[in-house]
Amino acid sequence: MPQFEPFHFTSNKSGTRLDRFIEGQHLATIHSSRQLSRTYIQQLIRDGAVTVNGRISKPGYKLRKGDLVVLSLPDPEPLAAIPPESVPLDIIHEDSSLIAINKPAGMLVHPASGVYTGTLVNALLGHCNDLSGIGGTERPGIVHRLDKDTSGVLVTAKTDRAHQALSAQFEAHTTSRHYVAAVCGVPEPGAGTIDEQIARSHRDRRKMAVVKTNGRRAVTHYQVLEVYDGFSLLRLTLETGRLHQIRVHLSFIGYPVAGDAVYGGGRERALSDAPSEAVRHALIKLNRQALHAETLGFNHPDTDERLEFSAPMPSDMQRVVDSLRSCG
Repeated sequence: MPQFEPFHFTSNKSGTRLDRFIEGQHLATIHSSRQLSRTYIQQLIRDGAVTVNGRISKPGYKLRKGDLVVLSLPDPEPLAAIPPESVPLDIIHEDSSLIAINKPAGMLVHPASGVYTGTLVNALLGHCNDLSGIGGTERPGIVHRLDKDTSGVLVTAKTDRAHQALSAQFEAHTTSRHYVAAVCGVPEPGAGTIDEQIARSHRDRRKMAVVKTNGRRAVTHYQVLEVYDGFSLLRLTLETGRLHQIRVHLSFIGYPVAGDAVYGGGRERALSDAPSEAVRHALIKLNRQALHAETLGFNHPDTDERLEFSAPMPSDMQRVVDSLRSCG
């Protein structure tokens, strides 16, 4: 596997995690403006591309003063043989560095679990042939993701430089991400912050869960926009971006996203609490969680101009909201 010349660093203090130490070395100033996300760094460590005093280590290894860390940074992986597909894309903005897309519900962002067709990546490859390879063989151009059944704004990178710069903004939490969700119940107070760690569920490894220790800090801000009979519409702002964060957090405080079949019984509860047949019918037609990524803001990787893109609520979710409004 082609590699850059190894980077050599010496720890000047004890107690710092290995992955955080490498992340703090500002590799962008050392080689080709390359910025690495912590997730990518952790994978490099697990793959043996990082040694401490000549030995392969773990991401959470606590460095000691004087430890010698060597990083052998691989080239971006070439794109795998994922078939390009002529799938219509709702493109909000496109330039030579990035594409902002309104992703429909029901579309996987990248191949997973043996699914290699019908994903956003297939559609992007069919649309352009210059996606960044840093995302790996199955995730070219992918900087962040939305759940399969969550709709809304998503940005992808067309160049490695853009990928690095956008990834750094997501890691530093300098992007702005706002969602809307129809939820079961009405949170009290009407605005607040959920600051709870999230990790893989011990009961079901396919799910995430709130944990007291050994998780990753997750922060979700919410505001009640509209109140209905047994339901409410929330605006949610992400300070962090953990897998399934909004759905897990809202389930944890007792107000699951309506229609969510995985967390908090959001589908069964919503159908049971539906105040009218129109609402019930709209929820059945929705057949997913009523969650939409409404706006995404970030600095352009080339010009540093602040950009913000929005996408309207899709018709299936709008139908649920309209039917709730009609109940008074």
